[in-house]
Amino acid sequence: MTRINPAWRSRLLGSAGLILAGLLAACEPTAAQAPQAPAAAPMVANPGVAIFAGGCFWCTEADFDKVPGVLETTSGYIGGHVDNPTYEQVSAGTSGHIEAVRVRFDPSKTSYAKLLEAFWPTIDPVTANAQFCDHGPQYRSAIFYSNAEEQQLAEASKNALEQSERLPAPVVTEILAAGTFYPAEDYHQDYYQRNPLRYTYYRNGCGRDQRLKQLWGKQ
Repeated sequence: MTRINPAWRSRLLGSAGLILAGLLAACEPTAAQAPQAPAAAPMVANPGVAIFAGGCFWCTEADFDKVPGVLETTSGYIGGHVDNPTYEQVSAGTSGHIEAVRVRFDPSKTSYAKLLEAFWPTIDPVTANAQFCDHGPQYRSAIFYSNAEEQQLAEASKNALEQSERLPAPVVTEILAAGTFYPAEDYHQDYYQRNPLRYTYYRNGCGRDQRLKQLWGKQ
């Protein structure tokens, strides 16, 4: 899960009461949870792989799962200086990692360039070191490339967005070389499917879709 801003969390609890407090403890797996496993990804001989950071990886995972041609998404951590980081280390900002999502896709149905197009409207690309209610460099937006072609495509996509003057401020989303990607703990994977109520409550309370509408208009 994503680290919720303490002030926002306090206000939310004060207005919603103790019942909603349980929903906000979404990062903690409980014995009462009985999730249904998501359907297995289709088999593709040579799937493409892309990595994106868009703040809360629950949300980025949910957004990419809707994109045609995407086979599988995995929440995880990338870009830090600690091997096998834990969620607690990443969310505290001590490991140097960024919350990110690894996307496996079918190259016959989509492409890295198309995934870049799909990514932009799911994030706030004009805010540095934060996404929506989640603050800190561990939640900044970024595009990771694995080769020179992906780097060129990412930079061209970012430049095109800036030149469109569609956004109210310069694009600060970083374009970075991909390092080791560490999958997050099991309870973070497919969170929006396994815990739909908690996920929806978090996403709405974080103001993600409201900010996206402000930036990008009705999607």
